[in-house]
Amino acid sequence: MADSGPNWQGLLKWSLAHADGTASSRNLSEEDRKWFMEAMQAQTVDVIKRMKEITIVMQTPEQVLEDHGVTSADIEDLLDELQEHVESIDMANDLNSIGGLVPLLGYLKNSHAGIRAKAAEVVTTIVQNNPRSQQLVMEANGLELLMASFSLDPDVTVQTKALGALASLIRQNKPAFVAFRLANGYASLRDALNSDNVRFQRKALNLVHYLLQENCADCDVVTKLGFPRIMMHHLASSEDAVVREAALRGLFELAQDKSGNCGLAEDREKLKQILQDRINRISEMPLDDLGAAMEERHLVDSLWSVCFDEPSSLREKGLLFVPGDDAPVPDVASAMFEPPLRAWAAANPATSDNSSTKKKATPLLLG
Repeated sequence: MADSGPNWQGLLKWSLAHADGTASSRNLSEEDRKWFMEAMQAQTVDVIKRMKEITIVMQTPEQVLEDHGVTSADIEDLLDELQEHVESIDMANDLNSIGGLVPLLGYLKNSHAGIRAKAAEVVTTIVQNNPRSQQLVMEANGLELLMASFSLDPDVTVQTKALGALASLIRQNKPAFVAFRLANGYASLRDALNSDNVRFQRKALNLVHYLLQENCADCDVVTKLGFPRIMMHHLASSEDAVVREAALRGLFELAQDKSGNCGLAEDREKLKQILQDRINRISEMPLDDLGAAMEERHLVDSLWSVCFDEPSSLREKGLLFVPGDDAPVPDVASAMFEPPLRAWAAANPATSDNSSTKKKATPLLLG
C-alpha cells in the first residue's frame, strides 16, 4: 500500500548515509534538495496563516458553524491549537493584529462551558508576562469579561479558569490591579474562598496573597470583608496542603500589617489554637511527610513568631529543620503560571525564534 505521507524512513537512511561523520560533506543534488525540503515543509505550518484561519472560525456565528457540522469539541481543539501558537509572545501580540483577540474574548460568553473555559485558558497564556498583550486585553474590555466569568459563570471550572486569567492579567499591571479592585474583586474572591472547589480556593488564596504583597493598605479591606476568619477556617479544616499553605501565606501578610487593622488581634486565641493543632499534626507526621510539609512547617513557625513574639514549639521539637530540608522549596506558583514554551525559551535564550511549528491533525473546519 502506498504511503500517503513523507518517507521518514527514507529520510533517516539518507541522513545516516550522508552525515555519519565518516565521509566528507558534499553538495546536495538539486533532486535531493527538493525532496528534502518537500519532506520538511509537509510537516510545518505557517503559524500566522493558521491563526488567521482559526480567527475566521471564531468570527463565524455559532449557528453557522453548527450548520456546517462543527461541534463544540472541534472549537475546543482549535483553541488548544491556538494556545500552543500564542505561547510565543510575538504570536500572542500578533493575534490582536489579525483580528483574533476580540472574538476570543467573545468566547467567554459562549453557550458551551468547555469553550468558555478553554478561551479563558488561552487568554491566560496570552497575557502571561506580556505587558503589550495585557494592555490590548484591557483595551478590548477583557478584564470586565473575565470578571463576569469569574463572578457569575454557573460552571465552577469556567470560574476557576477566568480567575487564573485575571491573576495573569493583574500581575505587574497597575491599571488592571486598580480596575480589579474597583470592580469589587475582593468580594468575588471572598465568594471563591467560600466555594467547595479546591482548585478555585487555591487560585483565590494565591491571588489574595499577591494583592496584599503589592498593596499592604488592602489589609484593611480584606479584614472588613472577613478574610482572616475564612483563611483560618481553611487552615484548620482543609485536607489540601496547597490550600493550607496559601492560607498561611495570606495570614502572614495580614499579621505583618502595622496599622493594627489586620483583624487577627480579635481572633488571637483562636488563631493560636489552630496553629497549635497544626503543630500537633506535624509532630505526628512520618519523616517522609515532614519533608513534603517543609513550606507549611516554616510558614506555621513564621506566623507564630510574628503573632506571639516567640518561636513556635516546632523549633524545640526539632521539626523546623529536618533531613532533606537543604533543598530549596519548590517554586510551585511559577510553574502554574508560566506557559511551557515561554519557560523553555527563557531557559534557552540563544535559540532563534521562528514562525513554524509542527502541524496538528486538526480538521479544516471551513471551506
